[in-house]
Amino acid sequence: MRRLPVTDPGTPDSRSAARYLFWLVRRSRLTVAAAALLAIAWMGCQALVPALVGRAVDAAVTRDAAALLAGALLLLGVGVVQALTGITRHRFAVTNWLAAAFRTVQVVVRQANRLGSTLPRRLDAGEVVAIGTSDITHIGGAVDITSRGAGSLLAVVTITVVLLRTSVPLGLIVLVGVPLLMLVVGLLIRPLHRRQKAYRESQGRLTGRAADLVGGLRVLRGVGGESTMAARYRAESQALRAAGVRTARVESLLEAAQVLLPGAFLVLVTWLGARFAADGRITVGQLVSFYAYAAFLVAPLRQLTDVLDKMTRGHVSSRRVVAMLQVEGDLPDPPEPVPLPSGELADSGSGVRIPPGRLTAIVASTPADAARIADRLGRYADGATMNGVPLSAVALAEVRDRILVVDNDAHLFSGRLGSDLDPDGRGGVARALAAAGATDIVDALPNALDTVTADRGRSFSGGQQQRLRLARALIADPEVLILVEPTNAVDAHTEARIAERLRAARSGRTTVVCTSSPLVLSRTDHVCYVEDGRLVAAGRHRDLLRGEPGYARMVLREEKQ
Repeated sequence: MRRLPVTDPGTPDSRSAARYLFWLVRRSRLTVAAAALLAIAWMGCQALVPALVGRAVDAAVTRDAAALLAGALLLLGVGVVQALTGITRHRFAVTNWLAAAFRTVQVVVRQANRLGSTLPRRLDAGEVVAIGTSDITHIGGAVDITSRGAGSLLAVVTITVVLLRTSVPLGLIVLVGVPLLMLVVGLLIRPLHRRQKAYRESQGRLTGRAADLVGGLRVLRGVGGESTMAARYRAESQALRAAGVRTARVESLLEAAQVLLPGAFLVLVTWLGARFAADGRITVGQLVSFYAYAAFLVAPLRQLTDVLDKMTRGHVSSRRVVAMLQVEGDLPDPPEPVPLPSGELADSGSGVRIPPGRLTAIVASTPADAARIADRLGRYADGATMNGVPLSAVALAEVRDRILVVDNDAHLFSGRLGSDLDPDGRGGVARALAAAGATDIVDALPNALDTVTADRGRSFSGGQQQRLRLARALIADPEVLILVEPTNAVDAHTEARIAERLRAARSGRTTVVCTSSPLVLSRTDHVCYVEDGRLVAAGRHRDLLRGEPGYARMVLREEKQ
């Protein structure tokens, strides 16, 4: 068995839900084919058992000891093969289920990373959460059921052939009855499909509403809107409950049909078989076989109706995944991306130029201007170039890999702190923590880097979060690191220590700091001063203090604070 999840999930076919499911099957075609073959062998062995039992009964009735022994040994061999194929089939089935679920999570997370800040504007948080919880279960089930469906179909065909050879009327009953059963179940699948879709949409909206309530609870209490939002959530929750009840009604009818119809089919075949045996048209052994076949048919028929159910659920869930994969970002990739060269990073909107391999600061009379420049330099907005090549002409994934922008909106994630700081296992955690002045934070934790932290790092103060975010950025060690106000939440002593160590940690690498802190500016190689969104002056910190009054007023005003 292969290790899951795979390193590269591949490029999904997001043209439709059916194509996406087929893509998942293709990506696991070897294990899906193996599971199908094993399911065919497994169900085929089960289909042969009634015939072998019937022959053994006839041999016992005619007192043919040799035939009875041969039949018993053959039955034992079929049983052993059935057990082995059943166990192996289940292992492959679980692998296929997990592969489809993991692959879906991977492509969804990759799409979320690609969309970045676009994601919250295009999709509710509840939609994304529901994909990673309920939808992957249904998608995995749809891929898994393909192998069992193939085995069940072959079992029904085998039984039909056996019955036709023994008794044409009984064989025709199976041949006609199975499609009729599938048709009846299919009539229930269509309304179930519609109601599952409506329920799934309501579930996504309610999950998003819950996330908004939790995130804004303090604000709601402050403005007195808690009761209003709670009433709205209560109403939407009741609407979701009603949609769930409507869906459950159809599901209960489907479950009942999956039991009742094959059961009625069993009664019919048994009754006719008994009549034929009483008339002498079939032997006692054949009657036993017919009864066993009728009883056994319940399982493959249930599997075939389960195929319709699970494929419908998988199709509904795949439509959600495809809808997310089809969302275009605000900054799509160019049709023919070009490689990103190394060199000077420049912002055409402001005239700021960042020399390579140096520590550069951007000081703006309006801090929002510095943040906008950082967005363009990191290609969260268009307008920047590197060595003359527009970042908009480069694949976004390459830009993100080589240019990292870190601002105070970045969050720490829940889970083990060490995994959050160094998710790729790059190493150098201790050096990065020291450079960010965060060693004391980790030392104070009960399990150091193995400590499980709260969502968004709520267990840390604002200054501690800021230092941990800086350590995470230093561990990533990108070619270009852009920091937006990385020290505005720490005390002056810590800020001076961070500024000194940052310079050493990023020696020879391009680093940009958007700040007006004199403690940081005094340790930079180059400073760009921006007024009204345009570059006014550039040079060393001490030279700008002497030669640029606007720069001096701004920086010294902060120093007096």
